[in-house]
Order: sequence, then C-alpha cells, then structure tokens
Amino acid sequence: MYLVDKQLKKLTPVPTVTFAEQGLRERQDLQEWLAANPEALGEKLLIIQKEFAGFDGTAERLDLLALDKEFNLVVIENKLDDSGRDVTWQALKYASYCSSLTIPDILKLYQQYLDLHFPGQDAANRLEDFYRGRDYLTQLNQVSNNIRIILVAASFRKEVTSTVLWLLNYNVRLQCHQVTAYQLGDQLLLRVEQLIPLRETQDYTIRMANKAQEEAQLKATQGPRQERLRALWTAVLPLINAKSDLYKAVSPTKDAWLSAGSGVRAVPYSFGVNAQSASVLLNISKASREANKFLYDYLWARKDTIEADFGQPLTWDVVEDRISMKIMYTQTSLSYNDDAQWPALTTFLAEQMYRLEQALRQPLAAANAALQQSALPTGTSTDPDEEETEVAAPAGE
Repeated sequence: MYLVDKQLKKLTPVPTVTFAEQGLRERQDLQEWLAANPEALGEKLLIIQKEFAGFDGTAERLDLLALDKEFNLVVIENKLDDSGRDVTWQALKYASYCSSLTIPDILKLYQQYLDLHFPGQDAANRLEDFYRGRDYLTQLNQVSNNIRIILVAASFRKEVTSTVLWLLNYNVRLQCHQVTAYQLGDQLLLRVEQLIPLRETQDYTIRMANKAQEEAQLKATQGPRQERLRALWTAVLPLINAKSDLYKAVSPTKDAWLSAGSGVRAVPYSFGVNAQSASVLLNISKASREANKFLYDYLWARKDTIEADFGQPLTWDVVEDRISMKIMYTQTSLSYNDDAQWPALTTFLAEQMYRLEQALRQPLAAANAALQQSALPTGTSTDPDEEETEVAAPAGE
C-alpha cells in the first residue's frame, strides 16, 4: 500500500506492521472487527454466533458462525500473524460439528447471540430482513449439505494453502482471506484480501470442482457397469451362436449394445439393454436418409409377413428429423443389473435375435437388391458406431 503525493507525483510506501507489534489479539480484536463488519470478507454475511462452544463432548470453540445470502452456514476461523499448521483440520472439524444443526438449532443459536449482544432483537425478524422475505425456513433445511469455510490470517503456511487447493478439487467450499495491517501515523489500516480462490476465478473454480466430482463419480460407477456388460455379452454369445452364425465373429464388449453385420452395409443387427428393458433390433443407419427410407418402406410394405414370421408385433421406428431408422422388439422388466433375471434375459436376447434375423433375412436382402437398382445413393453411415449407440440402448440407459 502506498500514500499518493499528487503534487510531487510520488508514492510513499505505507509500512506494514504485525498484529503482535500492535499488541492486538485474535479474539479481542480481529474477531470483533469481523463480527462487527463481516462485509470486510467481500460479501454480505449474517453473524449468528461468536465463540460458539456448543459441540457435545468437546471443549472447542468456533470463532464465528454466519449465514450467507445463499442460505449456507459459514464457519469463520481466525488466526493472527500466522495461520499455523492445523487451521484447515480445525475448521473442517467445526464444519462437521455444524453439519448436524437443524433449523430450530440455528434459530436458537442466533437468538442466544442476539440476547447477549443485541438485547431486544428477534432472530426471526432479523433473518426475514437479511433474506428480504425469501423463504429462509425451507432453504435452511438444506444447510447440512452446504457448509462453507473461511480462513482468515495474516499469512498462510504452505501446508495450509496446499491442503485448501486440494480440498477445492473435492468441492469443499473453502476460502483463504489474508489480513494485512498498515501503520499510517497514529492510524492503523487493515486490508482484507481473498487469496484462495481468487475472487475473479471463484465461480470458475467451483464449476471445475463440480465437474471433477461428476467425472470421478461417473468413473467410479462405470468400471463395475462395464465389466457387468462384458459378462452379459459373454453369456449371450454362446446362446445365439448355437442357433445362428450371425454373431460368430463378434466378441463381448463393455457397451450397452452388441452389433453384428446383416449382410447389408451399415444395417446391423443389435442387442440393446438398460436398467429397465432389453431389445433386439435392426438398425438401418446408412449416411443417406433417402436410402434408409427406401429400405424401411420396402420392409414396411411386407410388415404383416415379417411380423407373422417373427411371431410378435414389432416396433417400427422412424422419426422425421433422424437419419437412421430401426425395427425392434423390446421386453420391459428385464434388467441386466438383477442377477436373478440373467437366465431369462440371456434367453430372451438369443431367442428373439434368432427369430428377428430369420424373419428379416430374405426381405432385407430383397430390399437391398432393389436399392442397388434404384438411383438413390447407397453410401454407408458416416459414423456407424454413433448410429448404433443411439438406437441400440433403449430409453432410460
């Protein structure tokens, strides 16, 4: 910080001082400043407790407890010239203690604070004013999952900042605010600056932490799911191969579908499963919608015969703005997640695929021959795997 001399065009540094040099103390001074002026931390906060010691079985005291405008509880832990090594662990303990607070607990704590420091004030009225009439009672019901931590100190040790940055990646909402004291004549100046995360990048940091957590959760669930799907196809392939050569050259995958060539380019047969159902289908997925529609219409014209040969009504799926089309048969209440259903599931897939291929083999070959004689383009799918992914997994996957 500098003192500006506008006439001489000079800057004179304002010397920094330590709190210890000024005879200042953490609880009697820094804590009182922040309790009286919480906006110094860069946002509107409502202090609801000070020196809170209401943790069962411990003698520990939380410096300041606040609420923010988004209905989060905010644990504020203050240190003076040095953060110490254990401030992060200390604040995390306090946050865990506060996670069990209910709405009645919060109202009671705040009323106790007001009775001690602002006699005659009513907690409900002050909360109504702070939240400007918003339904704070409903919102505060979620506070146990939304606790923030603010650490305040003149300097932060490397082990503290390293821990805070690591915790941010796991969506623990932590901030480090640096307080610096300056001596200007007889006056003491104080600057409060948010160091971690930088205020300008705070929203981005939170979004990236959320994304990292979502990806970690997805990765954690995908491994077992993919191995389960591989095991399913490993069980299905011998059953279908005992009936047909359709899948003889196909190996198990970790996907929710398993495809085999029909003899017509970019028109594969596919198994598809999800948590609620299982399907067998013919996926008409050439790059040209006109070619797909030609094949589909040719088969549709023979619908009655095809379904009679299959033995059940089929789902004929064509959507105006989608290039690919499909003919499928689905059974609900078959889940690959249920071990008890695997015998019925694998039998269903093998038997119905065999019947579907038998019912469509000759009509599909005739449709393809007619397409070759037409003037329509017969190009392959631009991305057959993408098309198969879209149609092979039934809704809900």
